Amino acid sequence: MAQLTVDIGGKPGVNCRGFCEYCYFRHVKETQPFGCRHCPPYRVGCDYCSRSVREYYQGWKTLREVGDDTLAALQMMTGDLDRVTISGGGDPSCYPEFVDLIELLSGMEAPLHIGYTSGKGFDDPAIADFLIDHGLSELSFTVFSVDPRKRKRYMHDPTPEVSLKILDRLCGEIDVYGAAVVLPGVNDGKVLEETCRWLEERGAKGLILMRFANRLDQGLILGNAPVIKGQRVQTPQEFADMVTDLAGRFSMKISGTPLWDPGIGSPFAIRNEPDLLDKLPLIQRSATVITGSIAAPAIRAILDARGDGVRVIGTEKEIACLITADDLRGLDLGELDDLVIIPGRAFVHDNDAERILSADGKERTVMRGPEMLTADAETSMGMKREGVLLMELEGFADLIRLINRYGRACP
Repeated sequence: MAQLTVDIGGKPGVNCRGFCEYCYFRHVKETQPFGCRHCPPYRVGCDYCSRSVREYYQGWKTLREVGDDTLAALQMMTGDLDRVTISGGGDPSCYPEFVDLIELLSGMEAPLHIGYTSGKGFDDPAIADFLIDHGLSELSFTVFSVDPRKRKRYMHDPTPEVSLKILDRLCGEIDVYGAAVVLPGVNDGKVLEETCRWLEERGAKGLILMRFANRLDQGLILGNAPVIKGQRVQTPQEFADMVTDLAGRFSMKISGTPLWDPGIGSPFAIRNEPDLLDKLPLIQRSATVITGSIAAPAIRAILDARGDGVRVIGTEKEIACLITADDLRGLDLGELDDLVIIPGRAFVHDNDAERILSADGKERTVMRGPEMLTADAETSMGMKREGVLLMELEGFADLIRLINRYGRACP
């Protein structure tokens, strides 16, 4: 079985009827390439860490370009096509040839999935039946609030009533997952409870809540902090407690990112599974593992369960995959072992990481860990608990094997 992703291009803020007030791409500035795992050995910067991180596109791809790209991808595939996902830097609902695109893709006779839409480009309720009739099976829909006035004010939706009517219709026919960035004092509390109730009554499969980020340490690495001046941000624990409370009061699945999925216990659900922890390799050598401040306690607990010798250090940056060279410069080098493992997806060039982490004159080996050790809510929403636990088991086994192969012998 094979899945196909259809990239339609588009630029955030341009091809989506304007930035939402809370959009993480508002105020983005030109930044120097960060460096990443995709960069060539002797050059900092590649397409991924200079363009893709900003979701930078020149604009929409034409339908012909999309068709040619899709045909080329299909020719490279093996196995039966079982899913087609539409994605891009812009909002698919604003794609100027959206109807023609859906008609084209529906001819593949595979279920269609729209990976994200705000619905801001939908002005005619009839589009809902059109999508249902043409094979749309799953949709991720940014709702923010079911109060049309709040959608208009914070999402700049010109026709919020129509967008909600379309969402209502789709919820009753296909798998719909709502999404909402939570702005404390705006769409939380009673407003969020009403959004949950509205979605559940109409048959939505779930709601992903996203903690608003407004500072560099919370992940705004593109020179654009703050997104909203003076806007309060929940602490990770406050946010997780809110998710837990709502998940216990509604039957549809409610989870949050970066924390957490109450139904599965992720991220890092394996820490509460002693039998699975016992299946991980024993730690036989020493190393230092660098991660984000949110993940550090859980990773430390899991590795401690398999032996001594590994020091887990959390940076000021909350999210591990958004760690940059500046975060490494803020570490106390005296706490680092001979082998330092950084997150697999960290935005740091390998040579820069070794230079920064050996700046005290002690030569250290710096390696990247697995790309993923767990699943955030956007990943786990469509997964079963067994699948998440298997992902974690494989990720931590790979991490420990890396430590045991390249780490320093324990005294």
